[in-house]
Amino acid sequence: MMPSRLDTVEFENNPEPRCAVALVLDISGSMAGQPVDELNAGLQDLDKALKADKLAALRVELATITFGGTVQTTEFVTADRFQPPVLSAAGNTPMGEAMQQALALLRQRKDTYRQNGVDYFRPWLFLITDGAPTDDWELTAEQARQEEMRKGVAIYAIGVEGAEMQTLARFSAARPPMKLKGLAFRELFQWLSKSLSSVSQTKPGEQAALPPVGWGQVDTSV
Repeated sequence: MMPSRLDTVEFENNPEPRCAVALVLDISGSMAGQPVDELNAGLQDLDKALKADKLAALRVELATITFGGTVQTTEFVTADRFQPPVLSAAGNTPMGEAMQQALALLRQRKDTYRQNGVDYFRPWLFLITDGAPTDDWELTAEQARQEEMRKGVAIYAIGVEGAEMQTLARFSAARPPMKLKGLAFRELFQWLSKSLSSVSQTKPGEQAALPPVGWGQVDTSV
């Protein structure tokens, strides 16, 4: 498949290596009220911090995959062009479908990088939920684990109060799920922006020193 003209122009204008970050966000009915308000505030903080870092703004690419009744996705864009969505909560929790779409979106984006000769960092995937899947999810969880074991993605599974942590643990092969302290979404996204800034200062394949995690703790029950 030949690169599209739009892709070619995009990468000619910005040839920096890319770090794709898929934000897989639960906006089901149980997230209504303060939880989704804090999630929205955290996304605004992430947006401001990445735009303030000139290199990260060109290298980090963000896409959102939200699940609440239905699954909605956005295309990857660099942080300097990202517009954080204003999320509202409703519906059930089709987590399996959301993760399936996120993995497909990441594979497509990596193909686009390769077709255009653009170097890239290992993509990140953040799965954030306060519940349990209401659809078929086991096969997708295994696919996510396999993709991570092939070093095709780094998966961070994060449970808000009420999340089924044992289910979340099935989506990642490299690290146990983290439990968010209260509704510390802003602290989480501040950590993410600092981490991505550190990654963007390195070369693809190098290890970046990440800041300490103050927003959550490893769930020892899984």
